[in-house]
Amino acid sequence: MNAHPIRILVADDHEVVRQGLRGLLEAQSGWQVVGEAIDGREAVDKAKRLRPDIVVLDVSMPNLNGLEATRQIRKALPATEILILTMHDSEPLVREVLEAGARGYVLKSDAGRELMTALATVHEHRPYLTSRVSEIVLDGFLRSGGGTDAPSPPRTIRLSPREREIAQLLAEGKSNKEVAATLEISVKTAETHRTNLMRKLDLHSISELVRYAIRNKMVEP
Repeated sequence: MNAHPIRILVADDHEVVRQGLRGLLEAQSGWQVVGEAIDGREAVDKAKRLRPDIVVLDVSMPNLNGLEATRQIRKALPATEILILTMHDSEPLVREVLEAGARGYVLKSDAGRELMTALATVHEHRPYLTSRVSEIVLDGFLRSGGGTDAPSPPRTIRLSPREREIAQLLAEGKSNKEVAATLEISVKTAETHRTNLMRKLDLHSISELVRYAIRNKMVEP
């Protein structure tokens, strides 16, 4: 039995999910939900303040998605583990989230059976993937040639963390002024970031940016 409670922060933009998780987790002896967040930005802020042992994150959240939140939390708090709890099961997304530093990945459809085991495992700093996610990762590895001399995939344009944040905010319909307020930067700086982002991605309208953000799981369609 743990001498200290396992401290968990839950981040999901659906209140019913957060409340369900809180009830489920706090029913476990020695587990404590120290806070809830309704979007990725709040998750990062609360993680820095509360310093939980584990953050349970959804991928699709407004203002800052779970992928970016994972990167920021892991950078600020290397000892805090991230468990992704989501409905999304695309192989590129799983790979990106794990590369960003998440220790576990559980599909919401599997949560009833596997969430408790997943949390206990990542708390021991060991990886946990549900069987469906493991299959997805393995299939992607085999399709890529499994480390053989298979052709390299087309080069993807890599955005900086700030560019990814701005892309999501713009795709969610926020104005330059709202982006500036959210990121605590000047409107002029927000406008410059927007111009550079559109040029880098070779996009010519917000509708094209929205399609880009949907394809890359930054926002929900």
